[in-house]
Amino acid sequence: MLYRTCAIIIRSMDYGEGNKIVTLLTEGGGKAGVIIRGAKKARSRHGSLAQPFTYGEFVYFKGNSGLGTLNHGEIMESHHLLRERLELAAYASYAAELTDRSLQDDEADPFLYVQLKACFEALQADKDPQIVSHLYEMKVLQRAGYDPQLDHCVSCDTEEAPFLLSVGSGGVLCRRCAHRDPYAIRLSDGTLKVLRLFRKLDLRRLGSIALKLETKQEVKKVMRRLLDSHLGLQLKSRNFLDQMDKYEI
Repeated sequence: MLYRTCAIIIRSMDYGEGNKIVTLLTEGGGKAGVIIRGAKKARSRHGSLAQPFTYGEFVYFKGNSGLGTLNHGEIMESHHLLRERLELAAYASYAAELTDRSLQDDEADPFLYVQLKACFEALQADKDPQIVSHLYEMKVLQRAGYDPQLDHCVSCDTEEAPFLLSVGSGGVLCRRCAHRDPYAIRLSDGTLKVLRLFRKLDLRRLGSIALKLETKQEVKKVMRRLLDSHLGLQLKSRNFLDQMDKYEI
């Protein structure tokens, strides 16, 4: 059967002497594995279609099982900066791997496709990659069913600050209810405002956000705790991001 779809390449790997296998995140929100024959050859007309982070239209044939085979493709946005600049490549690789690992082969999620497309566009537009990354993490958590309650205490419903984030309880606890979770994370007013914004903000509407270093560090700590507790994924790309932070590459 012949398929035609707009898609984003979230993974690319060598296959044989001259071919590549790419994993597409299609506009329908599902994943598709496609062989691009001859993609590694110098004069291949499809070589550029096998590059990670590429957004384009793909036409491929696929039988009842196994991989598809590319018939034709057209690049709509190469996102070349995401491959040329080390920091952007690291963040884009993380978003791609997070998407690939959090979405099962038989799942389809158009929302995630739209958000990843917007994530790459924001990185390409030179918006703060850490903020873009954490906002996308929140979208991944939300589509997976983990949407923390941040507007009022999950125990007593009070809206009176200060709050602590209880990952196990699914949201914030007020000072009076903090004893319910000894591992709850203290939240500054700035961090709580950012997390509330992330819950409601569509990545396609992301403007310019400037945060203090302390706030960015707190947001990172919170997002890591949420991801590790609810998704529990070991990602090579995240380890590389940590190395970048450590050595300030």
